[in-house]
Formats: sequence, structure tokens, C-alpha cells
Amino acid sequence: MTKENKKKLITRVGAVLLVFAIYFFVTPVKTFVNQMVFYLSSLDLESIKQYILSFGIWAPIISFLLMLLQSVAAPLPAFLITFANAALFGWVWGAILSWSSAMAGAALCFFIAKFLGRDVVEKLTSKMAISSIDEFFDKYGKYTILVCRLLPFMSFDIVSYAAGLTSMKFMPFFIATGIGQLPATIVYSYVGGMLTGGAKLFVTGLMILFALTVAIYMFKKIYNDKKNKSNA
Repeated sequence: MTKENKKKLITRVGAVLLVFAIYFFVTPVKTFVNQMVFYLSSLDLESIKQYILSFGIWAPIISFLLMLLQSVAAPLPAFLITFANAALFGWVWGAILSWSSAMAGAALCFFIAKFLGRDVVEKLTSKMAISSIDEFFDKYGKYTILVCRLLPFMSFDIVSYAAGLTSMKFMPFFIATGIGQLPATIVYSYVGGMLTGGAKLFVTGLMILFALTVAIYMFKKIYNDKKNKSNA
């Protein structure tokens, strides 16, 4: 191992240990994080809304932090926060808050992967999940981010982690994420702010159908591009 690699390894280990130390030994931080995880894990929209509201004027900041937390802890759901933001702040401002916090979360995941490497990412997510996204990157190259953002069943956060493990530069990743995330954020926010019950489920189903239609179009375009290159 070269001197430079040793230095990088020490820095990475130090960063991980610092985060764990803050969590385990700074009681207010531990309590705050555990509360957030509890409410997100409950999958109860009303509870999440009440939790955010309990912070008064700080509610938007708490919502922002919730989105960052769910980004790092990939299995936690993001759509509940988007619904809550729309219900609490109106669908327009809720969409802006949800989109900007999701973008910050994507950037955080990307740089965690770049800085701390695959071993840490696999512990935050799972080896199988990262391997499955790796296959997308191998198959679709520069289109991967946009394709994955349009697929509703693809984990937003795992895609961000996986992108950070590639040679992809941050700005192309960030732009593709912003474009791909915007339609879903707008639709989810509108649904969350304006509809309830069966109507919400119906419109969400339409949004998923739309996303799949766009994704199929993208797959077809990628296939045709590769076919044209091979025939050239």
C-alpha cells in the first residue's frame, strides 16, 4: 500500500469513527436521530406530520434533516416526507422543500461513497443492492441516473451511493438527478396536498404508469443508440 493510499485509509477510518463517536457519546444527537428514525420507520404519515409540526418555525429545517437522514439510511421511505411537506406547507412550497432536500441527500450519498468507498456503502445499504445497481451502470452508462430516477421502484439513495462509486463526475450526476427527480416530486406533492384516500392511490398509480412509460422509451432509445454504434 502506497503512502497516499494509507493516508486516505486513515482519513476514511477517522471520519467513520468521528461520526460514530458523535452519535454514541453526544446524547442530544443520539436522541434526535433515534426519534427521526422511529417516526420514519413507523410509516405513519400523520405521526410524521405531527412530529415535524412540533418544531414550530423550525419545521421546514426538521423536514430537510429528515430527508437527509432517510437518504443516508437507504431503506427508510422518502415519499412519506414528500406527502407530509405538501400537506403542511402546500404542494408548491412542499415540492420545493422536498426536491431541494432530496437533491442535498443525493449529493451527500454521492460524496459518502466517493470519500468512504464501497465497504462503508455496502454496510449502509447492502452488497446485493449495490451490485444490482452496478449492473445498470455497466449496461446503460451515462443514461443510468436518469433511467433510475424515473423508475419508481428504484431506491433513490442506493442509486446515489452507486454513482459515487463510479468514475462519474458530480455535476453530470447532480443534473441528471435533478431532472429525473423533479416530475415525481411534483406529482407526489400535488397528490399529497390535494387528494386523500382512494383518489391519492389512483393518481399515484397513474404516476407510476407514466414513469414506466418514460422508462421504456429511454430503454428503447439506449438500445437503438448501442445498435447504431455496433453497426457503425
